[in-house]
Amino acid sequence: MLRRLVQVGARELSRPQSSTASAEKWDLYAGVLVERLPVVSKSLNPLEKQFQDLLWRVEYENSLKSDHELKHEREIVQTELIKQGKIQVDLEDAGSKQTAQDLKDAYVEELKKFQLGSRTTPDDKANRTTSTDRCLDDTLYLLVQQKLGQQEHLILPQGKREEGESMRQTAERVLRESCGQELQVLFYGNAPVGFHKYKYPRNQRTESVGAKVFFYRASLRSGQVPENLTKFEWLPKEALNGKLTNAAYAESVKKFLL
Repeated sequence: MLRRLVQVGARELSRPQSSTASAEKWDLYAGVLVERLPVVSKSLNPLEKQFQDLLWRVEYENSLKSDHELKHEREIVQTELIKQGKIQVDLEDAGSKQTAQDLKDAYVEELKKFQLGSRTTPDDKANRTTSTDRCLDDTLYLLVQQKLGQQEHLILPQGKREEGESMRQTAERVLRESCGQELQVLFYGNAPVGFHKYKYPRNQRTESVGAKVFFYRASLRSGQVPENLTKFEWLPKEALNGKLTNAAYAESVKKFLL
């Protein structure tokens, strides 16, 4: 099978191309998918909650007694023996001793004071899409406003490759130029995770017929895009389709979203 694929590939490379295809030149662009990963775990749906409760019951039924429980049982037996007068205990010494029941009562009181943190933030309630302090249980993706042709679009940060740059270097430079120095990210590797190409309108073509965009994935570490630098939004996956107005571009991006 591999030999046949190599033979087919060799025939395709040796086949003469049309003058139009061989003369086409494309600009190379690097785009960056910046993601803010979830801060908290997702809420369980009813089925997941039911299954979790089942696992907890099974674990409880199969578990061994802890040292605290064994100590509590010994103290109950000892108390009964004292009541029956079968053993003698120094009352002053017994009064200063902390029993397992005392510890349990203290733990229960401490638990009553414990309050779970909210899974929503003020930015959630205000629907402030420029904030990363929202949708804590979901992944947020960065879109920035850039000019394509004569119009402004919200897209993943992208820019044209310069002579002498690797595509990874282009992606890093593009992110600095379009999002500022404050945004600190971690690139996952040197290989792109996605690809998209589009042709320029005929009246705007000079040397190249279009652009080929290679996307790199990066995760947010710290910082934020300055609000005075450009228009931007952090959006969950389901909200991207409403912002990526070009259907072909949105489909290309969708292929490498997790």
